[in-house]
Amino acid sequence: MKGVFVTGTDTEVGKTVVATGILRKAADAGLKSCGYKPVAAGCTLVDNQPRNDDALALMGAANFDLPYTFVNPVALEPAIAPHIAAAATGTTLDTRSMLAGLQRIRDSGAEFCVVEGAGGWFVPLNDDETFADFAVAAQLPVILTVGLKLGCINHAILSAMAIVQKGAELYGWVGNFADAGMDVAEENIETLRARLNVPCLGIVGHLQDPSPIEVSKYLNLDVAEI
Repeated sequence: MKGVFVTGTDTEVGKTVVATGILRKAADAGLKSCGYKPVAAGCTLVDNQPRNDDALALMGAANFDLPYTFVNPVALEPAIAPHIAAAATGTTLDTRSMLAGLQRIRDSGAEFCVVEGAGGWFVPLNDDETFADFAVAAQLPVILTVGLKLGCINHAILSAMAIVQKGAELYGWVGNFADAGMDVAEENIETLRARLNVPCLGIVGHLQDPSPIEVSKYLNLDVAEI
C-alpha cells in the first residue's frame, strides 16, 4: 500500500482540505484509496459515538469503504492538544498502536492511504513521542500544508527543516489560502517556492465549498509516482 502523511505548518491551515484533494487524485488514478486520521481531538457525539469532522471528510473523499473506527481509531471529544485530551480521558497514545491501525488498513486491501496528522509536525503523543515519530516509523513521504497567511514563510521553513532533520522524506508542499485577503500573496508564494527545496504541489484557492473534486483541480500531483 502506498500513501502519504499530510502535516501542516500549524492547526487550521487546511490539512484536511489538501488530504481530501489527494484522495480524489488517487481515486481518479484508479487506486482503492482511503484516509487515516489515527488521532482526532475535537469530536461530537453521533448516536453516542464520538465522531470527528476531519475523519468524516476523509471518509467522504475515499473510494474504498472502511468502518469509522478504522479511519479514526482514537476520537477524543475535547478540541485541545491530543496528548492533553488523551490524558484527561485516560487514553494512551503511542506510535505502536497507530502503526497497528495503519497495518489494519493495509490488510483490508486498500492501495493508497492518505494519513493526516493533528496540528503541526511535532504535536506530542505522550511524554516521549510525537506525530513526527509516527510518520518516520511509518516510512511515509510527507506533504506539508502551508497555511497562506501572515507568518507562513517562517512557519513553512521551520517545518520543512524539522521534517528533514527528523529523517522523513519531504515530498513537497501545498499552499492553502487560510486567509482569503492575504496581502502580497504572490510575493509570499514566490518566496516559499525559492526557499523550500522541494516541489510545490499546488496552491489551493480560498474555496467556499472545498469539495475533493474542486481541491484536486489545484493539485499538481501524480500519486502513481509516490
